[in-house]
Amino acid sequence: MIAAQQLQERRLDELLRRQLGTRILAAIGDPQITEIIVNEDGRVWFESYGKGMHEAGLRLIASQVESLIGTVAASLGTVANASNPIVEGELQIEGIRFEGLLPPVARKPCCVMRKPAQVLYSLDDYVRDEILDNAHAQVLRHAIDQRLNIVVAGGTGSGKTTLAGAMINEMVGRSDPNERYVIIEDTLEIQCRAHNLVQLHTAESADMTRLVRTTMRLRPDRIIIGEVRGAEALALLKAWNTGHPGGVTTIHANSARAALTRLSSLVQEAGVPPQPELIAETINLLVFIVRNSARRRVTEVVRVAGYNARDGFALAPVKLDEGHEAIRA
Repeated sequence: MIAAQQLQERRLDELLRRQLGTRILAAIGDPQITEIIVNEDGRVWFESYGKGMHEAGLRLIASQVESLIGTVAASLGTVANASNPIVEGELQIEGIRFEGLLPPVARKPCCVMRKPAQVLYSLDDYVRDEILDNAHAQVLRHAIDQRLNIVVAGGTGSGKTTLAGAMINEMVGRSDPNERYVIIEDTLEIQCRAHNLVQLHTAESADMTRLVRTTMRLRPDRIIIGEVRGAEALALLKAWNTGHPGGVTTIHANSARAALTRLSSLVQEAGVPPQPELIAETINLLVFIVRNSARRRVTEVVRVAGYNARDGFALAPVKLDEGHEAIRA
């Protein structure tokens, strides 16, 4: 039984590699390329460090893309058809996150393949590449030392997860080497050097909220969520606020302040009233990163200074010359 299953998996893997073709497989192996996109017209686009989004000079016919999506579905133990037109999951090839769409939700078959971070960046790398000011890097290091809770906000493709990964590994380098890390993601993207580490990812039988609650029984010192996007926001806030500080998460938002508004909305998905006081008490620092063309830049590092019903959330910019004292001011 096991041998037959392994044979089937190997055949699907070989078929998938043939359908991807040499150009896309080469892009998967290229550490500079982060995303591979096949549009409805069959044109292939790459996203890469330093170059941003650019056309690959490659075109696939619709039947190729449909076959590719079908093979991915089979490898994930499901099917792809008009009744099940969305196929998403993690591939065995390099841990790629795959999202495939068929008619009727798309006019023609299309897909996106997002690679996990190939390079482990440090805060020093961000300063070197002029994505992060040195003074802001120092603020983040002091926040890590003080076990503050940090939210990284930004739009799609802005580099939130990679920046969060840099901060996590800064934690590992600056903290007790025996600290236990629990990282929760939809797909495994964050690379972490910690020796005492558990990395969990969601499944049909275990959503993000359940995994956050389960984490409390795994003896964590630091709890990290790759991206908060639903009712798990409330469970995370409670965990961070009850003896497990010093975590990092990311969130989709258009500014640091908008991150708190979105977080408040996500909390309500748990079926509870808004919890602005809990948010203000739990979230200490907000980092906002943007992408303009091929360039990324951290534009805001602000502390959450409180909340009141009249004025809402109070945010205080962390000035470049204040260092870590600005966080507590």
